[in-house]
Amino acid sequence: MHITPQVKTILNNYETDSAATKINMARILMHGKLSGTGKLVILPVDQGMEHGPARSFAANPDAYDPHYHYKMAIDAGLNAYAAPLGALECGAVSFGNQIPTILKLNNATSLNSVKNQAITGSVQEALRLGCVGVGYTIYPGSDYCYEQMSHLQEIAREAKAAGLVVVTWSYPRGGDFLDKAGETAIDVCAYAAHIAAQMGAHIIKVKPPTDHLCLPLAKKVYQDQHIDISTLAKRTEHVMQASFAGRRLVLFSGGEQTSDQSLLTTIQGLKDGGASGAIIGRNTFQRKREDALLLLNNIIDIFKS
Repeated sequence: MHITPQVKTILNNYETDSAATKINMARILMHGKLSGTGKLVILPVDQGMEHGPARSFAANPDAYDPHYHYKMAIDAGLNAYAAPLGALECGAVSFGNQIPTILKLNNATSLNSVKNQAITGSVQEALRLGCVGVGYTIYPGSDYCYEQMSHLQEIAREAKAAGLVVVTWSYPRGGDFLDKAGETAIDVCAYAAHIAAQMGAHIIKVKPPTDHLCLPLAKKVYQDQHIDISTLAKRTEHVMQASFAGRRLVLFSGGEQTSDQSLLTTIQGLKDGGASGAIIGRNTFQRKREDALLLLNNIIDIFKS
């Protein structure tokens, strides 16, 4: 497989991974409109499970069909498509050879308030579906975070032995210290990214951080050391620094649906701060197809520039 110098530099940061895992990483990095740039835009569609089908897809009913998401990711020229087991099973044969896929191995639902996730897939099923990687969510700060971290370690070991890429959604949640504002505070987001890196994730997903500081002891350090968190670019740069000084790929979520201009402004700030890319779900499939494709093209152009 041909790889660019940018991609080769990224792969060199993963010193102990097997050839099989690096080939799968290269398949993601060398696919789509951002091929070879070292940047990634991935479509994740686990929201039907997480938030419910109507909340996720009623705004654009075509999106109830899993084939719709495969086609969107392919036609938009994205690097990969990530989804739970059932959705990937619906199109693995028809579309799996046209875009790298990532099987999301755990999910929560909105039917209870417990800050935990159930295992909904496996490494063996990812291999059966021809996936290049697996995804797993942890909630640092929740009452279940240590259990989730233990599961992630077991899954990461099995996935790496099978040559798969490990993608970790690291979303601070609940616990004794985190209110809603604290979940996206810069000190907490950087901490969450660092935890995922220490757990062995190849690709880390976090939310764009705000300039809020949540943890009292961390707040003192940020102030004493004059860590610049004044802009999204500076905050993104700090999250990348916390992810082994940029030696790990870090993608940022698009969050709840917002206007095109607001999202593109966020993407520009992430790009300026050195983000590896973005994972954009609701802000695409809740729009009409032609609007979503235009928006994704504009996001890709920002990361290309």
